[in-house]
Amino acid sequence: MTIYVPGKVTLRQTWQPMDPDAAAYITAVETADGQALEEKVKIAIDNFVLGCKADGIWSAIKASCILAGARTLAGALVPLIGTAPTNYNFVAGDYDRETGLLGDGSTKYLDSNRANNAEGQNDKHLAIYLTEPGVTSGDLISSGVGGGHSRLTFQIPTILTATINTSSQYVGSTTIVDFIAASRSSSSGFDVREGGQTYFHSSATQTLPTSNISVFSRGGTTFFIDSRLAFYSIGEALDLALFDARVTDLINAIGVAIP
Repeated sequence: MTIYVPGKVTLRQTWQPMDPDAAAYITAVETADGQALEEKVKIAIDNFVLGCKADGIWSAIKASCILAGARTLAGALVPLIGTAPTNYNFVAGDYDRETGLLGDGSTKYLDSNRANNAEGQNDKHLAIYLTEPGVTSGDLISSGVGGGHSRLTFQIPTILTATINTSSQYVGSTTIVDFIAASRSSSSGFDVREGGQTYFHSSATQTLPTSNISVFSRGGTTFFIDSRLAFYSIGEALDLALFDARVTDLINAIGVAIP
């Protein structure tokens, strides 16, 4: 079993439900799947929740799905936190338990059912875990474009752009992989995490549109993406380096756990 000490989580090898939020999520996924998850998948999820709580970032996550680990697409769309996303056109064949959900660049997306203005102007994060970048430019996660919007966008050739509650965009590297996120905790700018590094982009906040945040598209009408994602999160500002470590460990542990 795990000995839980604030700020530290010791990993275990046998499953015993340690965290009530993790246990409730696992039960919901298994109900949607119609069968139990592997013991090590459950351990990975429990360790993730315990770790986020130990880091003090759990409460900032307001809408999230682990798009991997579950045995079925229905299980993968069970929300870790918040409201379940609305699925537009994804089918079972788009889902891989180890690597996540694959967009098609034209019609498939998730409506997170989380409004762009649900968090404050200076208190917002968006995060995804990318396992396959795809070949089509599009929005990985997005409320739209222009003043006050928030999005993480993939642009050919594999360039990341990001905005949080502003029209001013961060332009990133040419190597989009793994954990990608942006977080704003001040009116003067926002942080972007990519490639294991955090960068600050100076930009003032603007009035927030009320549109919902979509995954795999820009509002379900344009900029669809053909990337594969294993995780997304929306919520309040948080420490991106800590979140990166927890999400990366989660996805890696799920990959090892699945036969």
